[in-house]
Amino acid sequence: MAREDGQKTAERVVLRAAIGRYLHTEALRSGRLSSDRLALDLADIAPINRAFAPMVREQRFDVSEMAIATFLQATAYGKGLVLLPVVLAARFQESALLCRADSPIRGPQDLVGRRVGVRAYSQTTGVWLRGILADAYGVRSEAVRWITFEDAHVAEYRDPPFAERAAPGKDLMGMLREGELDAVIVGNEVPDDPSLRTVFPDPRASAESFWQRHGFVPVNHLVTVRRDLALRRPDVVHELVRLFRAAQQEAPPGARPPAPLAAGRAQLEPAIRLALRYADEQGLLPRRLDVAEVWEGLPPDID
Repeated sequence: MAREDGQKTAERVVLRAAIGRYLHTEALRSGRLSSDRLALDLADIAPINRAFAPMVREQRFDVSEMAIATFLQATAYGKGLVLLPVVLAARFQESALLCRADSPIRGPQDLVGRRVGVRAYSQTTGVWLRGILADAYGVRSEAVRWITFEDAHVAEYRDPPFAERAAPGKDLMGMLREGELDAVIVGNEVPDDPSLRTVFPDPRASAESFWQRHGFVPVNHLVTVRRDLALRRPDVVHELVRLFRAAQQEAPPGARPPAPLAAGRAQLEPAIRLALRYADEQGLLPRRLDVAEVWEGLPPDID
């Protein structure tokens, strides 16, 4: 099937897409939900974060899931993407910060001066956790030795001087288990391993504190489209938003993105504003962004 370049197949625009497998995207991926306006040619990419760099660097897809930190960096570096108010992944982050069960670390404050591993300094889970560490525990990003394993998805970005690269051949969990790291930040898959524990003594209580302070669950992944597509075919963007939201409604209630994030642009803005502040404070952006820039290119009548 042809990509979206002005050609149509059976009167439907065909969009090359990279979207993760979730219960709330299954109706869309399976074709149970369809449209007479567009069809999705879905790339088989797992884990889905492998699609982010090709989308940012090459615009390989017309539609792609994307981590919020990656999107903010891509926007600041002028990569020509448009954010849709569609959340695909959101969660409280505290359970992703792990140390060994026998570690002397007793809480977040003990991370000062210690070695904390993270896949990339720009990883969204790390951005949220560093913000929480600074806001709630007084542990600023530069007070920790960040050990990274790969570059940001945005090629132009360079890590700050207090982040260093692990030696070639090393891996995150292996370094933690061998004592070469004091703690690590993992992604969505938290290992079920009795030799590990969370740095937060009570992750649920810390998450509740975040909720009481901010009133939302931190956003990890949303949906982006190429800017040229959004400007040329706003009707297609409208249809994409409709399809993603319809797919979410078909999922079991517990599998849908948490309220109020699924409600629309206005409900997402508190999370966007905080992500912007954290990204700026942590040296992830070459310049400050405001919320208007985050939504630039989105048809104004999409909520």
